[in-house]
Amino acid sequence: MTDELLVERGRDGVATVTFNRPETLNALTFESYRALRDTFRGFASEAEVRAVILTGAGQGFCSGGDRRKIVAALADVTPDELLAFTRLTGDCVLAIRELEKPVVAAVGGAAMGAGAVLALAADFRVASENARFGFVFSKLALSGADMGAAWLLPRMVGLARATELLMLGHVIDADVANSFGLINYYVPHDELQTTARVLAAKLAAGPVEAHGVTKRMLNREAHLDLAAAIEAEAVAQAACMQTPAFRETARRYGKA
Repeated sequence: MTDELLVERGRDGVATVTFNRPETLNALTFESYRALRDTFRGFASEAEVRAVILTGAGQGFCSGGDRRKIVAALADVTPDELLAFTRLTGDCVLAIRELEKPVVAAVGGAAMGAGAVLALAADFRVASENARFGFVFSKLALSGADMGAAWLLPRMVGLARATELLMLGHVIDADVANSFGLINYYVPHDELQTTARVLAAKLAAGPVEAHGVTKRMLNREAHLDLAAAIEAEAVAQAACMQTPAFRETARRYGKA
């Protein structure tokens, strides 16, 4: 692990992952990408972790890849090394999306490039008026389709707005992001961490296995037609109905 990524596990079942390079608005390095991927994959086997908050230290959420340690360095590496890097960054998004536990991004500052995509990868985004989002890959002569952005963003804001954000690299403030549907909970800055914590704790106290099934189906059903989606949900829900959590809850309803 690295000091660039802090991990705290709470007694309420909520783990908090904090990007920790505040002097760079939490820009990512090769080490922090690997640590982020490995941390989220590790949460899958930690029964005591039932929900996760992803946030940034200081004034930023995550400003994307470090300009010197990553962007400049990538100009002088081999094609195989470039592909290994882009796969690593995508693996971070997959690790968040494939973790069958709720993830809440608390965004109180700049979420740029990779930082914006990592915020998208979360299940919920809590943001304050200080938040800014920018899919700024085009400013580096790169495709806006990076780390799954071209899959995630249209599902949230629609194809037209996603095309504009990914091709033009506009940086949008929190008001615009909220109007576009990027934000679930838009709160005053001094309430950001408390709101994210309350939400994550509520999710952690709920049926985490069932939440995991919901997340899995949200990921899968983008590729299914309606009939296949309904059948997939029928199979998944029937499996949920066989769990002790459902049976205990159902019996309590019967006694009410």
